[in-house]
Parts: sequence; structure tokens; C-alpha cells
Amino acid sequence: MSFHSFYQRAFSLFKAYPSASKLLVFSSFSGGGVLVYSDSNPLKRILHADATLDSDGQPIRKKKVVVLGSGWSGYSFLNYLNNPNYDVQVVSPRNFFLFTPLLPSVTNGTVEARSIVEPIRGLMRKKGFEYKEAECVKIDPSNKKLHCRSKEGSSLKGTTEFDMDYDILVIAVGAKPNTFNTPGVEEHAYFLKEAEDALNIRHSVIDCFERASLPNLTEEERKKILHFVVVGGGPTGVEFSAELHDFLVQDVAKIYPKVQEFTRITLLEAGDHILNMFDKRITAFAEEKFQRDGIDLKTGSMVVGVTADEISTKERETGKIVSEPYGMVVWSTGIGSRPVIRDFMQQIGQGQRRVLATDEWLRVEGCEDVYALGDTATINQRRVMEDIAAIFSKADKGKTGTLNKKDFNGVVKDICQRYPQVELYLKKNKLKNIAHLLKSANGEDTQVNIENFKQALSEVDSQMKNLPATAQVASQQGKYLAKCFNKMEKCEKKPEGPLRFRGEGRHRFQPFRYRHFGSFAPLGGEQTAAELPGDWVSIGHSSQWLWYSVYASKLVSWRTRMLVVSDWTRRFVFGRDSSSI
Repeated sequence: MSFHSFYQRAFSLFKAYPSASKLLVFSSFSGGGVLVYSDSNPLKRILHADATLDSDGQPIRKKKVVVLGSGWSGYSFLNYLNNPNYDVQVVSPRNFFLFTPLLPSVTNGTVEARSIVEPIRGLMRKKGFEYKEAECVKIDPSNKKLHCRSKEGSSLKGTTEFDMDYDILVIAVGAKPNTFNTPGVEEHAYFLKEAEDALNIRHSVIDCFERASLPNLTEEERKKILHFVVVGGGPTGVEFSAELHDFLVQDVAKIYPKVQEFTRITLLEAGDHILNMFDKRITAFAEEKFQRDGIDLKTGSMVVGVTADEISTKERETGKIVSEPYGMVVWSTGIGSRPVIRDFMQQIGQGQRRVLATDEWLRVEGCEDVYALGDTATINQRRVMEDIAAIFSKADKGKTGTLNKKDFNGVVKDICQRYPQVELYLKKNKLKNIAHLLKSANGEDTQVNIENFKQALSEVDSQMKNLPATAQVASQQGKYLAKCFNKMEKCEKKPEGPLRFRGEGRHRFQPFRYRHFGSFAPLGGEQTAAELPGDWVSIGHSSQWLWYSVYASKLVSWRTRMLVVSDWTRRFVFGRDSSSI
């Protein structure tokens, strides 16, 4: 063996096992040798080369943190977690992170599915975490145990079940599509939540065109096969409709010219408008554009049933039930809790809620050492009026029954931190700070009593809103919780959060505060609607290039960025991939 080969092998050994640098080898020309291992701390050598010891040299038992899920919130939490005092284990049925905003682009061949997934094993190796490809099917909070089941593979038959214990549980399993118990949806409709869903839709679209191209079919049969129905006028439904229309106009006309005239896209929305969470200017533009593009937009239409051949809707204005034949139905009407979460909610007294509730620090209400992130949960923001007497009492240090300017300034910062709706109310009413709010309710009087205080803050809670179930919210929550875990020991000794108005001292951390960086709604034809902070709305081709830039930058690795950009380039040059593979 050459010296160069020996050096390469030794370098690989030390890189994989840093503690190997403490090995010393003595050898003789006669062939004998001695192997010596050196370590200044004998206890650490017995335990592990990387074991964590306290100031007395004793081993510190690491708390076992189990993370359920590898989606936006889970991946963000794992990516930003850097506390060596935790033994982190991840349980997820998929061993990759999926960039869900580009799923509609997968359905028509603009982007390949593998381009928007990032294997999670790389992050596990980098961070020293442990991963198990399985699904948690039951949470036992009283015993701090999880019952898990391995994913059933295509080649391996059967499943493996096992139990895990935990000290801290982070639930980030996301949500499932909400069918509202509509008959036939589970059996006949396609969803768009996972990579497999997007690929199934892509295969079905191509199959529809190939079937319609066969001979001996009547025009009515071709029209039925090529009738694509999208249920739900939210961002996912609108973007999928736009992507499908682009595919029909730009690619189908060349590949399937004989059947193009039979194609039809219908978008069904139970409300009055599509994209109702966006600015009204965007909603109006989207509806006008879809009408120009020939997309059949039907608002006020609620789906009441789906069969293998027909979809039935109830028209709100007339109350009539209308049935139409279709070739494919895509369902994107919202999300609901997964079965394991519903069972967990029943155990902790949240069975009557629609979604799992947490406090402002993302801790599950009614359960110790359990956190929930992303689409799995919603923050149950505490109302100011619930604590109004406690807030006044905390500020009134002299117990005079009134607050002066100095008393009030002592708690104003903590009020804004603890109750984010206060800041939203001030912004909406164009008030500079809470002092101006009190002045508007109390006039020029410098002394404020409890009744004046209640009157001034009585409308503040009207600004409370649930956070949207978006990737942006989930990602920020994962990052926030990881940063809390990173400074857990420090903040237990020196809390940095707001005052405890109903107790003593301060909260350990600042509560979670969501920052909205804007939303996009691709509308097809290289046009996108953008709604950015500051009431700034942009619609058109320039926003499409902004959409390209933002989404490319938000991909989690340079590998996925290169793959997605190359997919976009391929589409511009060669068109979309129409194969059914």
C-alpha cells in the first residue's frame, strides 16, 4: 500500500471518528506492536468521547427530545437546534423535506418531484440526531410514551411496531385534507398535499389525454374524459388551475392537437370569491383573468357528492343540485387534524376543538413538555380583558387605585410583548402608542383608574386572528422554538420574557410573534399576484420574476436550488415533460 493511499485512509478515519486522534501506535520491525489510547478524563473515556459533563465532572443526562414530522416546522426546528444537552430523535413516515409551494408545478411537468425534496438523513448526520422512518399512531402523554408503526414499503411486506419514551415531545405532523365528510371524495378525488399526490395527478392528466386520443370515442365521451374539475378557490386550487391551463395552451396544443378543443377546466368555490384571503384587487384580477382564459369559474357552488363519473354541486342562489360528468377531480378545500392528533386531543381535554391549541410559547395546553407547530396546532392567544385587573394591579405598585404616567410606563412594554393584538389595534387606529390610546379614552386627566383602563382597552381584543396554515408560519415557529431550546438553561436562570401579570417574575422567553413577509398567487401565463407588507400589491410579469427569485432562495439547499432552476430552464427551452413515468 502506497503512502498516499495510507494517508487518505487515515484522514477518512479521523474525520469519521475524531476520538481516533487519541490513539497512539507503537510498532517494531519484528512485527510486534502496542496500541495506546490517551484521555485526560477517565470517566469521559468510559462513557463516550463526546459525553457532556457538569462542573464536577459528572455525566449530565441528556433530555430526550422526540420530533414527530419532517415538514416545514419540523425541519426548521431541527435545522436551527444547536443545544448539545438534548438527545434528539426524529420520527416521520417520509425521510425527506418537501418544498410544498412548488407542488402544483409538479402536476404538469414544469418541475420534477425529486427537485423539491431534500433528504433528511443529511441533516441528521450533520447534527448528530437519530431518525426513524415510521409513523406515530398514538401519543400517551400520561406515561410520556409514543406508539409507532413503520411505513409499509412496496417490497417489504408487513409493518414493524415499537414504543418510544420521551422527555420533551415536539409535534409537527402537519394536517390532512379536509373532505367535510362529503360522500365519494376519499374514493374518487385527488388531493395535493404530498409529492405522491402531485405525481398521481400528473399521471392522471396524461392518461386522460391518451385515453381521449383513442379511436372509436364519441365527442361526448372525449368531453367527459377531458373535463378537469378543481374544488376550492384558495391558493392551491387557483395555482393548480393556472398551471393546468398553461399546460393545455402551451403543450397540449402541440402534443394532442386533435383533442385540445374538448378540454375544459372548472373551478368550484363555495364562497363568493376566490382567493378571499388576498387583497380585493388581486381577487378581482384573478377572476377576470380566469374568465378571459376560458376557465369556468363557479362561485357559490358547494360540492355535495362525488361518484366515479359525476360530481354534484348545490347552487347557493337557487338551491338546485346540479350534476356534471368529469374526467378528473382535484380537491383542495382546506385541512383537518390527523387521527393521531384527534385521539391526543381527546386525552388532554381538547376533544371539542377543531384543532390542537397551544399557548403563545407553542406549548400544548393541558399537557406538560409537549409542543405543537405548524398546521398541527393554532395559538390560543390570551385576551387582554381576561387579565385586565391583574395588569392594572401589577402596574399599580403603590396600591393607590389609579395609575400615573410613571406607573403605566413600567408595564407598557410588557403589555405589548404579551398581547400582540394591542400593537395591531394601535396600528389600525393610527395611534402612536398605548399612552395615546389612554389619552383618547381618558382625556387630559393624568390619573387613570380601573374603569378608564378597561374602557381604553375594551376594543383591543377585536384584532385577535388565528394565524394562517402556511409554510411561512410553520417555518417561523420551528425556528423560534429551536432558539428557545438553544438558550433554555440561560433563560431558566435569567428569564427574558414579559412580566407574569398573574404571577411573580417573568416568563422565560418572549412569546412567538409571526412576521408576515408577503404572499404570492401564480395566475398562469407568466403572471403572478404579489401581496407584500405595507399594503403593496403587484400583479403581472414582473411579479412572476419576483416569485421565481423568492422561491429559489427559500429552497433549503443549493442542490434543490440548482435542480429547480434547471427544471425551469428546461421548460423554457424544451417545454414540459408529457411522459407518464
